[in-house]
Amino acid sequence: MTTATMLELAAAAALILGGAWLYWRRGRDDPRHGSQGAVILMAVGAIMAIHGSGLLEYRPSPSELGQ
Repeated sequence: MTTATMLELAAAAALILGGAWLYWRRGRDDPRHGSQGAVILMAVGAIMAIHGSGLLEYRPSPSELGQ
């Protein structure tokens, strides 16, 4: 893992944890409604985690390489 990848995964974890904290805090104030901002933070964190883990990298098959 490169330093950039580790930083990206750490930022993703921070966004997910921050979104969960915001959603929980908002739920105590108004239990009938959540926070759209918290859900967006968690979604962006999940996308960053997927990207940081390398699941979006293109890996051509041998037939695409012409072998």
